[in-house]
Amino acid sequence: MKYCSTRGGVHGWDFRDVLFSGYAPDGGMFMPEQVPVLGPDTLRRWKGLSYSKLVVEVASLFIPAELIPRDDLEVLIDEALSGFSVPEVVTISRLKGGLSVLELFHGNTLAFKDLAMTCTVRFLNYFLQKENRRATVLVGTSGDTGGSAIQSAKGLPGLDVIVVYPRGRITPVQEKHMITCLEDNVHVFAADGSSDDIDQPLRRLFADQELVKTHRLMSLNSVNWSRVMVQLAHFILAYLELSGLEDSGADLPELEVVVPTGGAGNIAAGYIVKLMGLPLKLVAMVNSNDTVHRTVTTGDFCMAAHVTQTLAPAIDIQDPYNMERVFWLLLGRDSASVKSMMEKFQSSHRFLLPENHRKLLSQVLLTGTVTDEGILETMRMCWEENQYVLCPHTAVAVWHHYHCPHSAALNRCYIATASPAKFEAAVQKAGLSFDLPEAVLALDRSPTRVQNLERSLNWCIDWEDRLREWIQSLSNIRKEAGAYQKH
Repeated sequence: MKYCSTRGGVHGWDFRDVLFSGYAPDGGMFMPEQVPVLGPDTLRRWKGLSYSKLVVEVASLFIPAELIPRDDLEVLIDEALSGFSVPEVVTISRLKGGLSVLELFHGNTLAFKDLAMTCTVRFLNYFLQKENRRATVLVGTSGDTGGSAIQSAKGLPGLDVIVVYPRGRITPVQEKHMITCLEDNVHVFAADGSSDDIDQPLRRLFADQELVKTHRLMSLNSVNWSRVMVQLAHFILAYLELSGLEDSGADLPELEVVVPTGGAGNIAAGYIVKLMGLPLKLVAMVNSNDTVHRTVTTGDFCMAAHVTQTLAPAIDIQDPYNMERVFWLLLGRDSASVKSMMEKFQSSHRFLLPENHRKLLSQVLLTGTVTDEGILETMRMCWEENQYVLCPHTAVAVWHHYHCPHSAALNRCYIATASPAKFEAAVQKAGLSFDLPEAVLALDRSPTRVQNLERSLNWCIDWEDRLREWIQSLSNIRKEAGAYQKH
């Protein structure tokens, strides 16, 4: 399996090279050159496999055994997923009225990012240890990714993790998962801006190939292919468990999967699974930051002037960067068109999708948008019917259940991306209560460490310079200590 860039400038890279990269050198995003197809016999054979075993099966399709032998792959994934609070890792709550919730939030930071992040960090550590080298991870976060990256990589000898989060735009629990980590290899910055603001200096840093190569700079956002790859597994698990596959004949049954959508990494994973042969009906639900919804319904692929702060902060994103992967697949790997489209979008923050392209997109992706009041209403309705508390992001998806009736013949799955324990204020605003786990309560008693990125007249350049200096300084310190060494 080889990998290429969505913008056509890179071909033939292997998984290891892609794993240690952020954006491709041409500014695009890495994708496999071929998408493997899963036939009905394979799907029926996989029915009943645990989530961990499914991740192994999926990863082995995209990671050649000469890079990570199958036995090593199994050990890495088992170790990565061993710290989850439930033995199944991923669970399904089957509620009234056909409401099936796929719970992906049983990891250390109570968010679905833990699933792919823990595995990806194990892959990284495997190569770093084998090659006796180091890497520096640079992550911008809208809430959950940063904490997950920190908790997955803290204390590892070969990795430094630099995380930038938007001050005042995430919940206290999200923030504490980052700033209470005092390990020497963790470096946290709070920026006075939105997550989309943070993406601008980070893109500029990753575009500097000399910086990337000299300091072995890489990303653990869902820009990183490995993150998307692992996310394929929970779509496959949902299909195997909820589609009615065991009762179907020769034809595979359809499953509708409803996904709360921000950066669009999860929905991109769902689309790849659809292309792998699983008949998924995909629904991307967004909050008031509705770029994906406007793109699908009107072709208006543009960012608003400001990111709207909502009750679902992890999807407060105006730049759904993984849509580049969706466009590339949708347009038959037409890299030239994708390059032109994305460069125009990045320079002007707007692009009008041609109507024929919009129609293609609307055939593979349904969308909806939910207000804060809709989020609260959905949380209340779900509690009244099921005594089940939704996090506000999951409520963005489950709104669809209450407002878009469907045939009983069509099975549905709603993706629960985070625990309500991370969003106590939203739960209280809905008039509900939730017992916080001890691990969350303990965060309030922990010391903190964070650096500030202040808003200035030339904030983008200033943030870029500050982060560049920190990356260079870290490299100098680590060189003196040696390569794969404990700090």
